[in-house]
Amino acid sequence: MGVPTIQLGPGGPVFSRVVFGAMRWGSWGHRLSAKDMERLIAQSIALGITTFDHADIYGGYTTEAAFGKALHLQPSLRHDMQLVTKCGIKMPAEQRPGYRLKSYDTSRAHIIASAERSLSNLHTDYLDLLLIHRPSPLLHPDEVAAAFRHLQEAGKVRHFGVSNFTPSQFELLHSRFPLVTNQIEASALHLPPFHDGTIDQALRLGLPPMAWSPLGGGALFQAVPEEREQRLLSTLQPMAKRLSIGIDQLLIAWLLHHPAQILPVLGTARIERAAAAAEACKVKLSDEDWFEIWQAAAGQEVP
Repeated sequence: MGVPTIQLGPGGPVFSRVVFGAMRWGSWGHRLSAKDMERLIAQSIALGITTFDHADIYGGYTTEAAFGKALHLQPSLRHDMQLVTKCGIKMPAEQRPGYRLKSYDTSRAHIIASAERSLSNLHTDYLDLLLIHRPSPLLHPDEVAAAFRHLQEAGKVRHFGVSNFTPSQFELLHSRFPLVTNQIEASALHLPPFHDGTIDQALRLGLPPMAWSPLGGGALFQAVPEEREQRLLSTLQPMAKRLSIGIDQLLIAWLLHHPAQILPVLGTARIERAAAAAEACKVKLSDEDWFEIWQAAAGQEVP
């Protein structure tokens, strides 16, 4: 059995249960060539990981285009994948000399222009999902909704969502235009979404959230982990050994076990890591296993 798929709400897109994040594929990480990316994409699709996550800012506004060059080498790959990207952050970079400081822009004009630029960069006619990358204090829900409606009616973007939004911010925009997901930071090392209402909202609306940094940003894999990480490792190591899996797989399985049907977004550029995550989809944790990891991460029993 390959990686299972999941639909993000009624009428939403169907994604692979694990998502491959491209943030570190380019100049912010591994600096893969177009040929290397083409190979990695094909290998990922063969594993069943068919959904790829981008943002316009990745690589200082260069990684989307690098990925697009890979797709241009083998256009047929596009038919077997789902493309996600984000917009709304304006970040000073060599590619954007007019940006004086980091800020947010969620105006209709900026969202439409960003989406059209992403389409060009990625060598595709449509995006499966477009996310507002960060909630702006100046966000006007009607303006965002107007941009989404324009892009959807033009056939350029099929579905829409947000990233890093609080429950109230999500509710506000969702009241103006139907959203399909909230991409949030969530892991055994980042527990707030599980008790601040974010995951509760996802369950209430039946909209599976995407989780970036599902391994906690690599803090558990440092040569000398901090006290909290050491405490968590003391639980993870024997459990992983008992289940005959790696710690990284256990952390992915921990997220997958949750009833909100969380989609982990991998932050790697190595196919062996992706293959391990694909195998994690087969891991069956008990509820007690899940709570044992929670307890080690929180440093106390559940209330």
